[in-house]
Amino acid sequence: MAGMFKKKKLTTSKKPMRIRTGDDVIVVSGAGRSNTPRKVLSTLPREGKVIVEGVNVMKDRQKGGAGGRSSGINEQDVIEKPFPIDASNVMLIDPTTKKRTRVAIKPQADSKRARVAVKSGEVV
Repeated sequence: MAGMFKKKKLTTSKKPMRIRTGDDVIVVSGAGRSNTPRKVLSTLPREGKVIVEGVNVMKDRQKGGAGGRSSGINEQDVIEKPFPIDASNVMLIDPTTKKRTRVAIKPQADSKRARVAVKSGEVV
């Protein structure tokens, strides 16, 4: 009877991500779609998501507390937080052409791997 109910193993597999924190990207689909370059604030590789500055910004309020803030939704209590979007909705900007490009990982001569822009062949 004891072996009847088995626990499921939690798998936390990392998804391969070609985008890193600090990269300049263009949002190609979704609500924040535009051709303006934006910075990646952080990446969440386990979920396959990225947090991009100025995209998917939600408003959150703080509780009133001892600091003299009043409770309720006032303009001084509202904080804007960027929330994650899927990594497939952004594309990296090519450093030479300043246009969006796909990214490949290729081995270099010094036995290291580097991210390479597909269109120009430049190392990102």
